Amino acid sequence: MAMEITQFLLAAQSADAKVRTEAEASLRQFQEQNMPVFLLSLSVELSNDDKPVESRRLAGIVLKNSLDAKDAIRKEQLVQQWMAIDISIKSQIKDSLLRTLGSSVPEARHTAAQVIAKIASIEIPRKQWPELIGSLLNNMTQKDKPAALKQATLEALGYVCEEISHQDLVQDEVNAVLTAVVQGMNLAEHGPEVRLAATKALYNALEFAQTNFENEMERDYIMKVVCDTAMSKEVEIRQAAFECLVAIASAYYEVLEPYMQTLFQLTSNAVKGDEETVALQAIEFWSSICDEEIELQEFESPESGDSGPPHSGFIEKALPSLVPLLLETLLKQEEDQDQDDTIWNISMAGGTCLGLVARTVGDAIVPLVMPFVESNILKPDWRCREAATYAFGSILEGPTVEKLSPLVQAGLDFLLNAMKDGNNHVKDTTAWTLSRIFELLHSPACGFSIISPENLKRVVGVLLESIKDAPNVAEKVCGAIYYLVQGYEDAGPSASLWSPYLTDIISCLISTADRTDGGDSKLRSSAYETLNEVVRCSNIAETSSIIAQLLPVIMNKLGQTMDIQIVSSDDREKQGDLQASLCGVLQVIIQKLSSTDETKTIILQAADQIMLLFLKVFGCRSSTVHEEAMLAIGALAYATGSQFEKYMPEFYKYLEMGLQNFEEYQVCGITVGVVGDICRALDDKVLPYCDGIMGLLLKDLASSELHRSVKPPIFSCFGDIALAIGEHFEKYVPYALPMMQGAAEICAKMETADEEMVDYGNQLRRSIFEAYSGILQGFKTVKPDVMLPYAQHLLKFIELVSRDNQRDESVTKAAVAVMGDLADALGSNIKLLLKDCLFYDEFLCECLRSDDEQLKETAGWTQGMIQRVMVL
Repeated sequence: MAMEITQFLLAAQSADAKVRTEAEASLRQFQEQNMPVFLLSLSVELSNDDKPVESRRLAGIVLKNSLDAKDAIRKEQLVQQWMAIDISIKSQIKDSLLRTLGSSVPEARHTAAQVIAKIASIEIPRKQWPELIGSLLNNMTQKDKPAALKQATLEALGYVCEEISHQDLVQDEVNAVLTAVVQGMNLAEHGPEVRLAATKALYNALEFAQTNFENEMERDYIMKVVCDTAMSKEVEIRQAAFECLVAIASAYYEVLEPYMQTLFQLTSNAVKGDEETVALQAIEFWSSICDEEIELQEFESPESGDSGPPHSGFIEKALPSLVPLLLETLLKQEEDQDQDDTIWNISMAGGTCLGLVARTVGDAIVPLVMPFVESNILKPDWRCREAATYAFGSILEGPTVEKLSPLVQAGLDFLLNAMKDGNNHVKDTTAWTLSRIFELLHSPACGFSIISPENLKRVVGVLLESIKDAPNVAEKVCGAIYYLVQGYEDAGPSASLWSPYLTDIISCLISTADRTDGGDSKLRSSAYETLNEVVRCSNIAETSSIIAQLLPVIMNKLGQTMDIQIVSSDDREKQGDLQASLCGVLQVIIQKLSSTDETKTIILQAADQIMLLFLKVFGCRSSTVHEEAMLAIGALAYATGSQFEKYMPEFYKYLEMGLQNFEEYQVCGITVGVVGDICRALDDKVLPYCDGIMGLLLKDLASSELHRSVKPPIFSCFGDIALAIGEHFEKYVPYALPMMQGAAEICAKMETADEEMVDYGNQLRRSIFEAYSGILQGFKTVKPDVMLPYAQHLLKFIELVSRDNQRDESVTKAAVAVMGDLADALGSNIKLLLKDCLFYDEFLCECLRSDDEQLKETAGWTQGMIQRVMVL
């Protein structure tokens, strides 16, 4: 029986904090004492039109939050909680919600539609609530039902389709849903509210319509209704219809041919003359078509011998009309768009789409865009100059170097001069275009670059002058410097060309990072990211003294952050961001200077001070800094090797904190990586800390709260620890090995239709193999027999993986390597096991035929190890 909770719900929204706190405590107590009746009471409150709107609103929110959560673990708990409720109470709740769809209060109807979908997401995949779809369709088919009920019903159908998978409904149900939704879009029968709800519902139901889109008659009907709806007089409905067309472009590209003429007309009219929200979707339609064609081109197999495009070539056919349409949009800039990177307007969308068209058709776009560039680049109106520059920058990826090089060579000097343009927009876009040029057409290592030794001085000079410009321009200039120096990485003799400018570049970037006119920390972050790239790509043989001088400067800056006065959480965040950036720079400097024996001593001499700074940073307790400082400590451990031992007593507590940080799981994952770095640095000197570390790692693996992405690195870490401490790992075997075997069994049962799960499965399998390899190598010379009981399970796991065609290259390498390690460590002990294994010959032969030299080499070594065992 439902309880009366109106007063509590109203009091929980009171302006009086005391009243509010007491009401919240009462609601929480009720929830904990009797969850089923609490949920029933909320649904009754929501459904009762006599109750105040405020109490109904909160009832709906609490009800929804009792069924769903963003956090996967919390969500699973809520699902189990719902499943455990008595079926009769669940039925009463569901009936209340279905009744609420007919409420006179729009907000109550809307909330009921959302909650129905949340329950459906739990029950329909479990083959429960089979009557739901029928009940909702009933509301649509009965003539006398009010428009408000139909609108709410369509909303519920849309939300249900969004929440469940297309495999959860049988085709008859899909047909009935689509019929109801498409009829709801009918102009003659329904008002705008119902038609808008129907159009939004169709957007969510499109994934279910595969069979219907294969049928020409049904497809024609759906496309006609959507195209008609895209010409409705109501803006919101037109926008929703175009959103459907964008989704159709992605999901049903291969059947669009007959409709493309109409779709071009529709989108073209919308781009030219409709409201911006509609025009943006019309441009997005063509961006989606580009995405499809780019993807099909990437997966085209040259072996098939088919010389034509692997797709319908819609973009190529539309090119003469589409490109001018997009170029026109570039002239519709907003006055303040240069100040805010998050702005998304018609000129931004047009430029993005133009870039995708260039990637789709390549060289063919150039003659269509260059006349626009040439005719607008010198006009007095800034909009024309900015649009011309944006158009040029947008087509730099896609066409061949041969086609672009002469144009960029001719235009580079002009662009460098344009960095002195009187308009901020033009300078902003020019700097962006220069960074694109350096990213895409400056690669001395590959033998081509539009920058010659002669013009490099001018390029650097202009960039270092322009970095003093307005913050938005300076930030784009940082990007240009980033790609300029990146181009010289591994470029042989050419790598020396920019060394003379290193000191000036570093000093300008530090001055930029110190600027206070940026408004936010974006410019500072960009300056430090670019500084990292400058250090990383510098030629150490020529620049070591400059980087050595940079080290104390950055250390000093990091030391100064400890003195920042912290009054508010905003101050704390700013301090954290600055410390994170500076730790990042230190990490790159440590890696660079420790990469050669000559310069490593610089790091060894400064290591004590560096470590002291990192420990002080940890004292500030910010998670972003924790991450960056951890990564930098990993680099320091690698650089200092066994000398890192002296820092362990002080550092260990922060290592423990990192391994226990479930909430900020990235921190936990990075800390696991640092444990590996420390093991490699200290070898058996890490032994005193291993009990604590292994205990925490095992706890992490067993936790359902820790994000799954951290678990594969933990297995790899077992291998690192075993390699470092050898025979001493024996006491952890009874705990670590069952975990590894359990994870191997989970891999065998993983869902292979879900791309994300396939990726995760590959990471997990690779890390399990890496763990086995490390443990086998660790025991090899002292106690190999410890691993004998686990050999059969490992071989079975390798066999299972060898038969899976979804494994990636890294998994294959790890599987082949661990098989060699098994034979190498256990020798004749596994001769009988190998005799019974029929799979490995075929697997190794497949690997020996690979194009990957490293895989071939590993497979050859493993084959030798197995042969050695078999003749013993």
